[in-house]
Amino acid sequence: MNWTTLSQLSDLPELAEKSHQIPCLIFKHSTKCSISFIVKHRLESNWPFSQQELMPYYLDLIAHRAVSNGVADFFQVHHESPQVILVWKGEVLLDASHLDISVEEMMEVLAFDRDKVTLN
Repeated sequence: MNWTTLSQLSDLPELAEKSHQIPCLIFKHSTKCSISFIVKHRLESNWPFSQQELMPYYLDLIAHRAVSNGVADFFQVHHESPQVILVWKGEVLLDASHLDISVEEMMEVLAFDRDKVTLN
């Protein structure tokens, strides 16, 4: 799994534009939270997607609080930590937080098949 760092507000429109070509996942991680570390480990350990199927973005919300708040505003989601926001064609398909975050749910939302990704 290769994270793309999300560290500037100007990255958000670019991410939304990128999501028209490939689904994008934002992982808002708190480096001060043990649950966030557990979720990050679970994502990395169970990640079945290639870079061509789902693009993962990592946001250290402690270091980049303004960007974290900007994500909530830009994508019209409630701020949580840890949190994943799955974006496809500029729209949020999934917004999950804490231990509700799972690769299995992402696979369901994307109708993921090991041979192909069919987006709903």
